[in-house]
Amino acid sequence: MTSRATSREASRPASPPAPAERAAERAAERAAERAAERTEERTAGRLDLAAVAGGALLVTVAALVGTAIERADGSLHVNWPPLYASWFPHLGPGTPAALAVAVVVTVHGPSLAARLPWRRLVLTGWAAALAWTGSLALVDGWRTGIANRLTTAYEYLTVIRRFDDLGPALRDFTHHILNNAPDHWPAHVAGHPPAAVLTFVGLDRIGLGGGGWAGLWCITAGTSAVAAVLIGLRALTDEATARRAAPFLVLTPAAVWMGTSADGYFAAVAAWSLALLALAATGRALPRRSPGGAPMRAAAALASGLLFGLTCYLSYGLTLIALIAAAILLLTRTVRPLPLLAAGALAVAAVFTLAGFSWWEGYRLLVERYYQGAAAVRPYAYWVWGNLACTVLITGPATVAALRRTLAAAPAALRGLRPSAGPLRAPSGRLVVLVTAVLLAVLVADLSGMSKAETERIWLPFAVWLPAACALLPAHRHRAWLAAQAALALLVNHLLYTGW
Repeated sequence: MTSRATSREASRPASPPAPAERAAERAAERAAERAAERTEERTAGRLDLAAVAGGALLVTVAALVGTAIERADGSLHVNWPPLYASWFPHLGPGTPAALAVAVVVTVHGPSLAARLPWRRLVLTGWAAALAWTGSLALVDGWRTGIANRLTTAYEYLTVIRRFDDLGPALRDFTHHILNNAPDHWPAHVAGHPPAAVLTFVGLDRIGLGGGGWAGLWCITAGTSAVAAVLIGLRALTDEATARRAAPFLVLTPAAVWMGTSADGYFAAVAAWSLALLALAATGRALPRRSPGGAPMRAAAALASGLLFGLTCYLSYGLTLIALIAAAILLLTRTVRPLPLLAAGALAVAAVFTLAGFSWWEGYRLLVERYYQGAAAVRPYAYWVWGNLACTVLITGPATVAALRRTLAAAPAALRGLRPSAGPLRAPSGRLVVLVTAVLLAVLVADLSGMSKAETERIWLPFAVWLPAACALLPAHRHRAWLAAQAALALLVNHLLYTGW
């Protein structure tokens, strides 16, 4: 009897665990998950710091090796490698304002970015970037920091009067590119298609001539890139990602060179072209159900093409933003904006071609002019990695840490772009793909050998997008990373006299 009873008891199904036991099990599972997440985040944090240490080491080695090369044979043609700068510790009228902006954005930037209405955030981001860039420029004083920057012998304003008769000036533009040509152009005029100098000719024609107005134009237009990148990020990822990135887009060390450099203005034109393409491809922030929705997307695509065409006629090297544009179309899985994008770009090309300027001839002669100057002796073997040290300095430690996370996540994100994988829905994955495309453009520019030195200004159109990766950093460390960004910019601006 006992054996049969035992057998019957063994064959009965086990009674379900009591509610208290189930709750305890779930609590234990959640605790284990939280512990694993904390361990993973601590590991990621240590790797972030290791990446920043690696970036600092790269800058240090570039400075030491570059100084040795420059002292040995002067072939780098920069006074404070890897930057085009000189050692010049100083304070200036912009110092108090720069410190104030740095503190306000560091302390209040993340919370304001999280709660401001979207449109107000975009405008506030632009205004804050304008204050940050302007105050850093004024550390060198009004004349040295802004008004005289674009009036040196290398710059655009020295040739304004040669464009009084616009038609002949454009038709003969390529005849003055080479150093041995009669009455050759200054370095920056020769090094860019004519839209660059025509911008300042246009300012002069409307009564805004001189270095002061030119400098204010570059700072005001250039800092609008923050608004453009925010709009593009929201369209391609989501609003939360754009909000997390906003303070880092404002408080970037690149602002040291945005004010005052024409390349900052070029950066804004390129950024708006990409932002409008993102809007045209996604339709976000544009009316969808109203009858005007489709026309507005078409208008965004056409405007993007016009700005892309203008970008190509501002700087030869900025044709590389086509790589970022391709990534946008790949992310959105659409080619619908392409016809109007191409139409806009071709319209700009047609205007300049009919006016007598040949882009391809200009580029061919630029390459020849490039090697008639310092590029002929600047060693590629140094600058191919020295340029990357410049990139560390203009993007800052927070961006270096964020790019470490970007590269770690890139293989999985790129696999998600396969047609069989379906749309890449995770905002973080879409951000990773976008930033990877920007890094690819930088890599191509670097390997080309057409950017040996001075990339702290030349690569500003790419640098304005890279801090977007900081949205991947943990939110509770944003203020610390922002403080590091500000400290680097303030140190560079107060310890060095930068050439741009």
